[in-house]
Amino acid sequence: MNLNTITQTKTKRKVPQLNPGDTVKVSFKVKEANKERVQTLLGLVVRIRKGVGGGNFTIRRVTSGIGVEHTFPFASPLLEKVEVVRRGKVRRAKLYYIRRLSAREARLKERRERLAEKAAVAVASEAGETEQTPAGEAPVEEAADEKV
Repeated sequence: MNLNTITQTKTKRKVPQLNPGDTVKVSFKVKEANKERVQTLLGLVVRIRKGVGGGNFTIRRVTSGIGVEHTFPFASPLLEKVEVVRRGKVRRAKLYYIRRLSAREARLKERRERLAEKAAVAVASEAGETEQTPAGEAPVEEAADEKV
C-alpha cells in the first residue's frame, strides 16, 4: 500500500479557482441544536494552503470594526458553495499585512481580466456564431494585456 492512496481526499468540484486577494461568498452548513441551516460569509481570501488533506483557505471579514478570520477545508462536507465576487490584484501569497490595516487601507485593486473578450464570446454563442472576435479588436486587446 502506498501512503498517498490512503491519505487521498476528494476535493469538492464546486470550489472555483481561488487566489489570495479574491473576495468570495462562502455558503456553509451550520448546525444549531437540531436544526441545520446555510449561512453565507463574504470575505477576502487571506491565504490558501494546499496539501495532503486537500488543503484549506482562510477568509477575513471585518464586522462592526472587529476582524474575523474563518478557515474552510476544501474537502469539507459542510461547504455548500463558493463563488468569487471580485478578483483582487496582489503580489503576495499570504496577505497577513491586511490585519493591521484599517478598512479603507485594506481595499485591494481589482484584477483586470479580458472582460471584452468574454463578452464577445457570450454574444457570439447566443447568436449561434463561432467563437471569433472582429479582426480589428483582437490585436489591440492582446497588445494591451502584454504591457500589463
